[in-house]
Amino acid sequence: MESLIKFVQDEFVPKKDFPKFSAGDTITVYYEIKEGEKTRTQFFRGVVIQRKGSGTTETFTIRKMSGTVGVERIFPVNMPALQKVEVNKKGKVRRARIYYFRGLTGKKARIKEVRS
Repeated sequence: MESLIKFVQDEFVPKKDFPKFSAGDTITVYYEIKEGEKTRTQFFRGVVIQRKGSGTTETFTIRKMSGTVGVERIFPVNMPALQKVEVNKKGKVRRARIYYFRGLTGKKARIKEVRS
């Protein structure tokens, strides 16, 4: 049964080509918002907390600070409203899921940048 589900997902769900990114990277996600009959593009820039799942059910979580309040947003990779993903900075972290980042503020909340 699982192989049948995987086959259908691979065949019929369109795969989007986004740049490679992982936890600790700062990325900008552009997505479409519908308001009535109008559509507009909005972006969300923040640090990737985690990537979860595989294949068509994969999601990633982004966290940004809006004033003094932390805002997290979960994006499915195959969401039709996603337009593009830009990698702004590559970060060097030792974990695949950086939940500890939620408790850090100020200078402690910095992530070392990888120069390539």
